[in-house]
Amino acid sequence: MDIVQINVEPRIDLGKKATKAVRKAGLIPAVLYSKKNGVSHFSTKHGDVKTMIFTPHFKLAEISLEGTTRKAIIKDIDFHPVTDEIMHMDFLELVDGHPVIADIPVSFKGVSPGVKGGGKLIRTLRKVTVKTNPENLVDTLFVSIDDLELGSAVRVKDIELPEGVQVMVEGATPVANVEVPRALKSADAEKEADGGDAAEGEQAEGEASEG
Repeated sequence: MDIVQINVEPRIDLGKKATKAVRKAGLIPAVLYSKKNGVSHFSTKHGDVKTMIFTPHFKLAEISLEGTTRKAIIKDIDFHPVTDEIMHMDFLELVDGHPVIADIPVSFKGVSPGVKGGGKLIRTLRKVTVKTNPENLVDTLFVSIDDLELGSAVRVKDIELPEGVQVMVEGATPVANVEVPRALKSADAEKEADGGDAAEGEQAEGEASEG
């Protein structure tokens, strides 16, 4: 699993004026929550956290603070409603044996027969929320699409779960489906229409012979 080292500066002044000054200096005010060490306030640079935020991958943070190095995950991010600038970040320290809730990306394994048959794979869920101990965290969860036919779907209940990882999402929630293209739908409709016409023709011939 990728670990991003984040350089931080402890914060002592925590009022609105001080927080505004932090942002004006081009830094992000942040908080690290810990069951073992309580709450720690600090600031960090945008460049240090962007690889954790603007990525489809799940990564851990390594924060050196108050003489110790702590591993953490992002708990929450506040963005500016207009500029999308990062306004504030919350981190959660990982402590072995203490469960955490995290959003883990889902990737596909195998080859879908439906896609090989001309269908289009439509992803409907990119991440899934799980609960697990830090030692069981993974950067990716996988779901097989080897049996995914045209018009069918794989669901959360089909995701391969490592030991100790509990999914917090309803099992029936779709992860992906294979969409039947219009061309195939039209061809199937024409076949059904031709079959119906043929059946009607046979029925008419039978009625004529009886008459």
